[in-house]
Amino acid sequence: MNLHPLKISLYIIVALLALLGLTYVSKTHTIEPGKEQDGFSLFNGVLKYPTTSTFFKNPNLTKINKQVYENIVENIETVVKEVEHKIPDFTKIDSTKIERISYPKASGDFIKKLRAQLESAECRIIHYGDSQLEGDRISAYLRNRLQGMYGGSGPGFIPIKQVYNQISADVTASENWQRFAAFDPSTPLFIDKNYGAYLSVSRFTNVYDPIADSLAIQQLEPTKATIHISPSSKLYFKLKEFTSIGLHYGNAATPIKIKVLNNGVLIKEDLLISDGNYHNYQIKVPATPDNLQLELEGTISPDFYGLTLDGSKGIRLDNVAMRGNSGTTFARLNSKSFASMYQQLNPKVVIFQYGGNTVPYLKDSLQVTKYASYLKNHINWVRRKSPDASILFVGPSDMTTTINGELKSYALLNYLDETLKQECVANNVAYWSMYKAMGGENSMSFWVDKKLAGSDYTHFTAQGTQIISELFFTALYMDLKNSK
Repeated sequence: MNLHPLKISLYIIVALLALLGLTYVSKTHTIEPGKEQDGFSLFNGVLKYPTTSTFFKNPNLTKINKQVYENIVENIETVVKEVEHKIPDFTKIDSTKIERISYPKASGDFIKKLRAQLESAECRIIHYGDSQLEGDRISAYLRNRLQGMYGGSGPGFIPIKQVYNQISADVTASENWQRFAAFDPSTPLFIDKNYGAYLSVSRFTNVYDPIADSLAIQQLEPTKATIHISPSSKLYFKLKEFTSIGLHYGNAATPIKIKVLNNGVLIKEDLLISDGNYHNYQIKVPATPDNLQLELEGTISPDFYGLTLDGSKGIRLDNVAMRGNSGTTFARLNSKSFASMYQQLNPKVVIFQYGGNTVPYLKDSLQVTKYASYLKNHINWVRRKSPDASILFVGPSDMTTTINGELKSYALLNYLDETLKQECVANNVAYWSMYKAMGGENSMSFWVDKKLAGSDYTHFTAQGTQIISELFFTALYMDLKNSK
């Protein structure tokens, strides 16, 4: 066949024009609540095809709430200027544009109780969340603000075996430490499902089965391990002050020697309790130690649930980051040991921050409803261990994916945010929408453009973390202030 170049070009142009013409008749279809798809109706489904607006990516044709978008931009710029103030200057911030916290029906009673708990002589807060919290992000800023208001110092919980950089304290463990996490899908759960209240365990020897490994256990030689602790040189001054150190452990079946030294000088020497139960080995010092060293020795390591580095009073806030988790691990754990550790820690406030890891896998509204209900069950499981604690939930941030060749929020994200809020307030849990605080639908692109979020269009940068933390604290502070 003799094909002339001109005929080929003409054919390509006609084909492209025909494909372009189809964009004018393509429509946007609602296939689920909060989920849309461009294309043509075909039987009971939709054949994907871009509309003219999505093809040309015309910002005037998208469904971004421009007023919300402009409001959040203005407030972010104001908050950036205010972050160094001890308390936000509300004369410079339009509080009507701040995303407020949603409370259960008796909001006044909830806030009054929360305020009393924060003002008490000692108030431990446990902040559970996904990778948005890693390295003490968000928690560090909130802790610093609350300690500035109500007193307190120290960074709270620190895992012994580090798997990501910490900004809150310098903790270095010897190389023979291993880490096991209840939320790590790459490893099976311990048979006893005992991971403590912080959902991870550090050990300096292998895990042994007392029956199957009985012969090997008899031949074991003592193993030594060390933990070095010193104040952080980063960020907030109050993080650098701690005089109450807790070493949390359990499942100790053999004698374990412990020595505590500061700058090489022995200040304490003991044997850990080897009855298999949970214990908190406490170290009290008159001033923040410059270089605290814990030396441990034994044949079989206990399960160490981590360290707590606190001041003598005031706010103590623990950061518990669970990478890849959706908040649905708690009820799988050993209830008795979890409750025992909660009784010792006595948290008066518990914050949950989940949802982001579920967003990409939600296919329809039914899955959203099921996830929210399932999450509620896990929150209630934790609540039963500390029934008087106030519970707050921070929803997922905006997250972006590619839809019809354009960067957009996940279709079901807004529906998830609303469903989580309804489920929380109906079950006496306060809810803060991080999604709406950012600006709502398609706001993540702005945060990325301003270098407030990373190129994954999911996680905040250091500056973005500071801003979103300030927005949350400001909403909380406004309610605490008004509760007077």
